[in-house]
Amino acid sequence: MIITKKRLNRKEKAKESFLISFENEIKNLYEKGKIKAPIHLSGNNENHLIQIFKKIKKSDWVVSNWRNHYHALLHGFPSELLKEKILQGKSMGINSKKYKFYSSSIVGGGLPIALGISKAIEIKKSNQKVWVFLGDMTYETGTFNDCYKYAKNFKLPINFIVEDNNMSTNTPTDKAWGKKMKNLSDIIYYKYKRKFPHHGTGTWILF
Repeated sequence: MIITKKRLNRKEKAKESFLISFENEIKNLYEKGKIKAPIHLSGNNENHLIQIFKKIKKSDWVVSNWRNHYHALLHGFPSELLKEKILQGKSMGINSKKYKFYSSSIVGGGLPIALGISKAIEIKKSNQKVWVFLGDMTYETGTFNDCYKYAKNFKLPINFIVEDNNMSTNTPTDKAWGKKMKNLSDIIYYKYKRKFPHHGTGTWILF
């Protein structure tokens, strides 16, 4: 399933503005030297994510990566608590059993965790689902291939969402891998141009 930008209603536009405002606040705090750890900011993908999270229930698990602020907020993670954790230097590892949210700063690190959660859900015969977010760089890895194959073979309750900004850190993904893998028909996919650098804000900061 390919997600493209659509016209948002008033409530959705307010949500979009909230996301942008939050990330800009984190940007400003980082540039003032208040966050003494790396950060990975989101931007230009608010529209796509608002659409995707309409499908995700609060009882579902969301597994993210190092660029996780929007995912956490849209899944109900309180903004003040999220900001507190970011100020503590935990931007790349936002985790909470209460809010059913996990993230990993390791490329592909969240995939086997998501797979394990989905297996546990199957064993418990729960109606929950797992939604795991990965970038186009991770999409090319063997970790994704193995987790995807296992999940599909055993029909586990897991959805894979590929966020394609065509960058593997700071190298275009098609150049890093020779060519990009074709989109699988049963994953959720969207393409966007990132607003911020891979990490930081583009401003040199001394911690």
